[in-house]
Formats: sequence, structure tokens, C-alpha cells
Amino acid sequence: MNETGQSNSDLLKSIYCPGCNGRFLQSKDSAGCPRCGASLNSDSEILLDETLLIHFDQDDANASGHQKSHLRTELEQLLGSELHIYQLNSMLGSGGMGSVFLAHHQELDRHCALKLLSPQLSAKHSDYVDRFFQEGKAAAALNHPNIVTTHAIGEARGYHFLEMEYVRGRSLQYLIQHEGRLLPDRAVALCTQVAVGLASAHRTDIVHRDLKPDNIMITHEGVPKIADFGLAKRILSQDEAQSEEGLMGTPNFMAPELFAGSSATPSSDVYALGVCLYLTLTGKYPFVGSTINELMTTVTTQPLPNIREIQEDIPLELAECISLLLAKSPQNRPQDGIEAAQLLHATIGDSRDIESLLSEAFRDEQGISWTRENSSYRLHHNLPDGRSQTVFLETSDHSVPEKLLLIYSTCCPAKESFYEEVLRLNSEVPHGGIAIREIDGKSMFVMIDTFPRSTVGAEEIRRSVLEVAFQADTIEKRLTGLDKH
Repeated sequence: MNETGQSNSDLLKSIYCPGCNGRFLQSKDSAGCPRCGASLNSDSEILLDETLLIHFDQDDANASGHQKSHLRTELEQLLGSELHIYQLNSMLGSGGMGSVFLAHHQELDRHCALKLLSPQLSAKHSDYVDRFFQEGKAAAALNHPNIVTTHAIGEARGYHFLEMEYVRGRSLQYLIQHEGRLLPDRAVALCTQVAVGLASAHRTDIVHRDLKPDNIMITHEGVPKIADFGLAKRILSQDEAQSEEGLMGTPNFMAPELFAGSSATPSSDVYALGVCLYLTLTGKYPFVGSTINELMTTVTTQPLPNIREIQEDIPLELAECISLLLAKSPQNRPQDGIEAAQLLHATIGDSRDIESLLSEAFRDEQGISWTRENSSYRLHHNLPDGRSQTVFLETSDHSVPEKLLLIYSTCCPAKESFYEEVLRLNSEVPHGGIAIREIDGKSMFVMIDTFPRSTVGAEEIRRSVLEVAFQADTIEKRLTGLDKH
């Protein structure tokens, strides 16, 4: 209940967005999709399953709602029970296709993610299980650090299951929703690794068909892993209800040729990667529509919005790279993940994003935490003697090949009376140097260290941060006797 005595259910409604191929809870006074922002009209409120979408007549649609409720209850009842060699401990997620459980493999004594398919959908669509098994076996052949590993596929007690690697982390979609747009270097570094994962699959003639941020998991160390290879959604629009294949994928991420009925290819995976990168950089989709037909028209006929008009900090070479990934003609795009990875590497070099470098550098370091503020990172370091020091990380404004990573910490105000002592101390500093920087409109002495952005590693960052913090605190204490910075 809220302050007015209304229950939350009275204030929320369930809306279906055809572009996101999903159903979301939304406030009743809002008509837009909470994820892509598309303005949804009444025609968009169709009773369709959010993971395996087909056209139902009204009787079928009403039955679908009942079946979904029954499915949810049935699968929830499995919590805490055993299925085959798995102990089902908790539910990681659910949808119309079924549910994913955090399970314990009792023979190997390890955690895994166990996906159980919907028994109703398996029974209703005769080819669904066959396709699932065929593509699951193909996905199980993939072994790459940027792909979620498929360990086993099988059936027990009438449930078709897929055992996958349990990724401790969160999805790229979660990052976008909770952090907003990511910094260009982080967004491109993540998507470059995704492209490398796609390249591994494309080398073995496996096409993902439903690449999107929901299917990209980010480990706690900042490594992206592609999930759900071969488990693309099937969508049959009103006019295509009799089509055997229909549309495959999530419309907001589908390449123009897919709307025309062409089969999914490595190049269409590249287009989906381009949408992921565009969304990660801006927080917006390049194209949206309130219906599938409207979205189809926009994707196939409208020019790509100028990403630099949306975000001014995106370099020109990155904007050109995105234009190639999202080219309307598949012939004008990188043909597969191999070429996409090469293009992205050429755009940013081999540099890793700062976030993953920090995660690796301070994974086992006590007393260090950090936050992102615009384009820089602020690290708080608790020193052993009860004092503390703040260290800043930011990149220089040079072009990509010449970019530097600046690591610095404030010592004290740049007073003239300190100059002689600072010059003496600067000659004694074994790491980095003392400089003057404008901070919040004031001239301050800082302890600073710099590295080439393209080649800096996690261990270099760890050592530099610890040394810069120690030296800056020592100078502050010596010159002022305070602990303000």
C-alpha cells in the first residue's frame, strides 16, 4: 500500500514492447516503454509471450496467460528440490521460455546455472525441443573466455534442461539501467571483447541471432561473456502468422535484412553488436517504434542518428566505427565477429577499460574503494596509520594513440611558502613527481604519475595508486600537519 491507500498493483500495469520483445511493469499514467522509451499505443498491448512470441487468437491468448501462471507456480515448486544430479537452490530469472536456476551440481560439487524450458511450449511446438537440443549441442562446442560455457544438455522428469557456467556478476543491461551510459573507453573495450567472442563462434559457423545486453554477462573482474547462443526468440507478426520461420531475435537489435525475411548471418550479429555499443554509449536505441511494423520501417529507411550530436565526448573515429557496424546493407558491415573485432581494435587499440583494470588491481586489496565521477575515477585509500588519501584517475585529452592515464593525489594548497620545500621533496620522490594542478578552482600541489593509456596494466595501476597515495599523504603531513586530502 502507498500513502493514498492504493496497492502497488493499482498503480502499475503490464505493458508489452514489441521492440524489446518483452513485457514490463509500468506506472498506469505512463504509456512509454521503460527500457527503450518507445511510445506504445493501444495496439501494442497484445497478449504475447515475452520469450517465445507467436500470434495467438483471442482464445489462445487468454489460455496463454493461465498457462504462464501455471508454469511459474510449477517451476517455483521445484525450488529446494533435486532434478537429475542438480539441487535447485534459487531462481536467477524467468520468462515465457522457462526459468533459470542457480543449481548445485552434486556430483562435481560446483554451482551452475540450470535453464529449464517451459513444458507447455515444448509440448505445443514440436520443433522447439529438437531445435533447442541441436543448437545447444553446437553451443556446447564453444570454449572461449568471452562466451558462457555450456556444460550439458538433457531431460529429466519431463523437463528439458541446459546446464551452463554460472557467471558471478551482472548483465550489461543491468549496468546500463543502473549506471546510465558508460564512458567511451569502457563501452568500446567491453564490446570489443564481445566481438572477439562472436568471432570464435562465427569461425565454427554458429550465429547467435539474439545478441543484446541482456545476453551479455559481466563478471566481477569486468570480463564480458555472451550467453544464450542458439536460443534466439521466435516472433510471428500478425501478417506472418502462417510463416514457418517468422522473425528471429529481438526487434530493437535486428538488422534491416532480417525484417525482409533474410536468414540470420554473422553480419546480422555484427549489426546487433553495433546496437549494443550505441546503447551502451548513449543510453538510447538508434531506432525505436511503437509497433513491429513501425520499427521495421524506421530501421530499414531512416538514417542512423548522429551519435556525436547525442554525446559530444564520442571521438570521430568511434562514431565512424559505429556507422560501419550499423550499416543498413550487410555488404557494407564487417562480415563477422572477426572483422568487427579488428575494426574495434583499430579504433581503440588493445587498451582495457579502467573499470576492469581497477577491479583486477584491487581485487584483494583491503581499504580501497572507488566511484566514477563523469569521466574520472576517485579512489579512497585508508592508510595504515589511520590517515586516508583520495587518488584520482583520468585520461588525457590527446588522440587515441597518445592518450595518457593520469594518476594523482592532492598534497596541499600551492602556497609560495611551500615552494622551496616542495622542490627539495620532488628530488627525493622515487615514483612520479610533484606538480601543480587546478582543482575546484584552486592551485594545488599534487603527487602525479602517468602511463600510456593503451598499454597500462592492472599491476602498474595498483602500484602507482598505492605509491602516489603514500607520497601525497607524507607531503601533506610534512607541510601542513593535516589530513584533509
